[in-house]
Amino acid sequence: MNRRIAVVGLGYVGLPVAVALGRAQPVIGFDINPTRIAELQAGHDRTEEVPAPELAATQVRYTDQLAVLREADFFIVAVPTPVDAANKPDLSPLIAASRTVGQALKKGDIVVYESTVYPGATEEDCVPVLERVSGLKHGVDFCCGYSPERINPGDREHRFETIQKVVSGCDAATLETVAQVYASVVTAGVHKASSIKVAEAAKVIENTQRDLNIALMNELSVVFARMGIDTAEVIAAASTKWNFLPFRPGLVGGHCIGVDPYYLTYKAEQLGYIPQVILAGRRINDNMGRYVARNTIKRMLQQGMDVPRCRVGVLGITFKENCPDIRNSKVVDLVRELQDHGTQVVVIDPHADADEVRHEYGLSLARLEDEAPFDALVVAVAHREYRALDAAALRALLRAPATGGQPVLTDVKSLYDRQALEAAGLAVFRL
Repeated sequence: MNRRIAVVGLGYVGLPVAVALGRAQPVIGFDINPTRIAELQAGHDRTEEVPAPELAATQVRYTDQLAVLREADFFIVAVPTPVDAANKPDLSPLIAASRTVGQALKKGDIVVYESTVYPGATEEDCVPVLERVSGLKHGVDFCCGYSPERINPGDREHRFETIQKVVSGCDAATLETVAQVYASVVTAGVHKASSIKVAEAAKVIENTQRDLNIALMNELSVVFARMGIDTAEVIAAASTKWNFLPFRPGLVGGHCIGVDPYYLTYKAEQLGYIPQVILAGRRINDNMGRYVARNTIKRMLQQGMDVPRCRVGVLGITFKENCPDIRNSKVVDLVRELQDHGTQVVVIDPHADADEVRHEYGLSLARLEDEAPFDALVVAVAHREYRALDAAALRALLRAPATGGQPVLTDVKSLYDRQALEAAGLAVFRL
């Protein structure tokens, strides 16, 4: 293999890919954000996916210059593929990246997309852009492949190199080249898909399946709450059966699970089929932030609190634990609903970037030690700092209502022992 590799898009997905490949050979790391390039050149990754020593030990040349990008002949595109306000696929970052790559494209080059898309997007949406901008013909002058990203932000165990990589190409020769490039650094090996569409479909159903499983547990938690049954205890009992899958209820946000199913349903609807199960799961999961907030308010009222005069602490704003990623965080829905009931909401998250949170959601971050005590506390994200708290520490963050009731603790992820919390004098709600 003698390919000059460039990775286009240096976010949560692209940077780990560039760094891994850069351990074996020189790699061009391209991003249109000059601030991001400057930070990486200085050895700092704001996403916390790649520690400074790993950045220093890799042969990645970070740039936002098209002239440098033109030196490559193997392009890996790893840009975001979000949905818009109507939950329709937003391919604008992907199309913009395709235009950029098209300006750098030469005969004999290969373009591999890693961004999550619906089946057909690479060949139907991206290839025409590459052809139009470059003036070259796909399958004759250049070739394309697809290798879905499987990066899990904040996960130190499942890394780019240790997760089997699905690869595909527009023809047999391209498939073999793509497989060789990834196999050179992915120790878990590669799986050769029979076509680009198969690889695209494999990616989008991975997260759709997980979304539906979590939606089932979320719906069960709503049912069990009305029955007075603790969902965590039910799951613990059911998990004694060898083939029970112990998915847990929770807030489903982020750039994958809460987004990818909409790419699949969008394409299905274009083809004349209206998905039933997938969209039902999405409706359930998209409503859980508001559901948690309303149940928190309900318990505050039961304890005699004057809700509009109360302060509620929300611990965690990122979409998952121990990482700074706030994309599509469903904690925001929870916060908005609490605010709609008139409460003063204080958001605390030691992992999130305050400027980014303010820019994306218009929310300010505070420090826990500066804001306690609260009338109610919602532990929304399982950050290590919050897992370390015990019942006594949580009780110390709360004040009892003047009416003589109990302060309210909402444990979204069921992190704590419920009996210990109740023994400490807390009114508890959890999914």
